[in-house]
Amino acid sequence: MLEEAEEIGRRARRARLRLGMPQADLAAALGKTQGWVSKMERGLIELDRVGILNLLASELHVHPNDLIGRPYNSSPDQNQWQIAASSILRELRRYDLTPVFDGTPRSANKLWREMTRLHRLRDTAANVAILRILPDLLREARALAEVATGHEREEAFAIYAVCCKFAHTAAHSLGHPELIAMACERAAWSASLSGDPVMTAVADWMRVWDMWASADWDDSLSLSDKALRTVQQDYERGDPLAVRAWGSLQLRAAVSAARAGRASETEDRIAHAKAAAERMTSHTGAPVYDRHSLTFSPGNVQIHAISVALELGEQRKALAINRRTSPELVAALPNSRQGHHHMDLARAWLWDGNRDKALSELEQAEQVAPQLVRNHPIARSTLRSIVYAERAATREKLRRMSDRFHLDG
Repeated sequence: MLEEAEEIGRRARRARLRLGMPQADLAAALGKTQGWVSKMERGLIELDRVGILNLLASELHVHPNDLIGRPYNSSPDQNQWQIAASSILRELRRYDLTPVFDGTPRSANKLWREMTRLHRLRDTAANVAILRILPDLLREARALAEVATGHEREEAFAIYAVCCKFAHTAAHSLGHPELIAMACERAAWSASLSGDPVMTAVADWMRVWDMWASADWDDSLSLSDKALRTVQQDYERGDPLAVRAWGSLQLRAAVSAARAGRASETEDRIAHAKAAAERMTSHTGAPVYDRHSLTFSPGNVQIHAISVALELGEQRKALAINRRTSPELVAALPNSRQGHHHMDLARAWLWDGNRDKALSELEQAEQVAPQLVRNHPIARSTLRSIVYAERAATREKLRRMSDRFHLDG
């Protein structure tokens, strides 16, 4: 792992040379100095923000995963998820062919109950387990859509779309670009046949995420606004699912704006998301089933406010927001979101010069969501920075003691 930064730098250098691009030109495109590019290519600078990693990959015309070597090399047992990913891709490729399914598919109501299992796995960031379940569920949902009519057929396509969303999230977490792209395309296709106006907005929410890989900040903001318009009317009348989707889209837009360096717009988007969260918590009546699997809540808004502050390079603001955030709000979040939150705090403390607290937050992140954290490039970058800094500090202590002992004499 300690050699990863050097290898990332070598990959970046090879990609730059393939394009015949001087270091100075790459530096200008990134808004950095030539010295920064030189150090990055020698592995002396960590790419510790998703925004700069994605922008670098975009300028070099490669996928971010090509730079960071993701999926990471693991043991044969840990690589078994790629077999499940291949099975999912096979199902998604044959989306418009007659489904291969033995027997009679279950009803939409029964399949929705099966989806609650995926929700629980998502909340614990058990992405490998999710991928293993999805091939059969996709096949059965597609089979139901083939034989059903009317509302039942629409519900089958809605289930198929949400299965695509689960595949999309897991593929992002594990680093599988082909599955990410295809899951997003099939989600849009099935959402258009679902009869659910919010589902199409959720498919756009997924596309926004994918646009970040190529640093298309303007397009991602435009797409967020397009999706927001599709649910605006239902949001205004207080439909709970539309409120949840509207708030989630505002959080997506906040991240896009932060990575584009637009601090004022970032604040506006977070404020809109807070308003949506307040509307959601003030809802009266029976609980509404989150059929779209969007983890939107007041706590999620707070941890996004911390995350976007970091994207803007404002770690002290991020830490100040965290101090004002109720621990109960964070504790109510699913483990997957808590894992992201503690990763962000680890970065914030590291940038603020407190390696002990940074390591403590990283340990908490790993404890609550081990699969997510061990496969996350920012977590790995943060840990490398801590290790390098500790080694440098140890070397300096040894040098001073050596001088005092006159070991060179």
